[in-house]
Amino acid sequence: MLAGLLFLALQLKVNKDNTMSKKKGLSIEEKKQRMLQLFYEKKDFFQLKELEKLAPKEKGIIVQSVKDVVQNLVDDGLVDSEKIGTSIYFWAFPSKATHTKKRKLEEIEEKIDTSNKILKKCEQTLEDAKVGRDECSERDDVLKTNKELLKENETLLSEIKAYKDSDPEAFEQMKKDIKSTIDLGNKQTDNIFAFISWCKSKFGMEEETLYKQFEIPQDLDYLEEYK
Repeated sequence: MLAGLLFLALQLKVNKDNTMSKKKGLSIEEKKQRMLQLFYEKKDFFQLKELEKLAPKEKGIIVQSVKDVVQNLVDDGLVDSEKIGTSIYFWAFPSKATHTKKRKLEEIEEKIDTSNKILKKCEQTLEDAKVGRDECSERDDVLKTNKELLKENETLLSEIKAYKDSDPEAFEQMKKDIKSTIDLGNKQTDNIFAFISWCKSKFGMEEETLYKQFEIPQDLDYLEEYK
């Protein structure tokens, strides 16, 4: 009596485990692996309808999934297909998978090599830019002087507008002062352009890079004489 009850309880547990296993089902990757095994074991050519009969019985892949699984394997390059007459045949051999994996590995290695070359080039460009900054420390003084002169020129122009109609002599003197300031500013601009030319020649750097690295305005130009 006791043995019978134990057997019944064990049977119920087995049925429950089987039911849970059936509910869980197979993942897409598991289905693909099992389908490949089917191809490798049979070593033959199949139509889809043949696979829909074999796969559920031998690999536990439901018939509704067979078509999608096979197509995924074709898209991955692991299964070959060919239309012969009105029928499409599918096949796969272990050597095909090995070749595909080798080709993908080569593609990945090639991408890594290209990325490393780009990274190395960027690092070299950065080092070149650092060298340029180290060798040209006088840029700060030149840019500071130029900025001060531009500010002074704006102030003088404002004063001219204020006194232009009231004191002709003061106006003429102001014009002379502005001309002197403009001449000095243009001289500093000459120095900046010479500085850029020297850096280009010595370090082989692009002009645009120099302007950016040394914080020189892209629209830097000579001051026009006030008339």
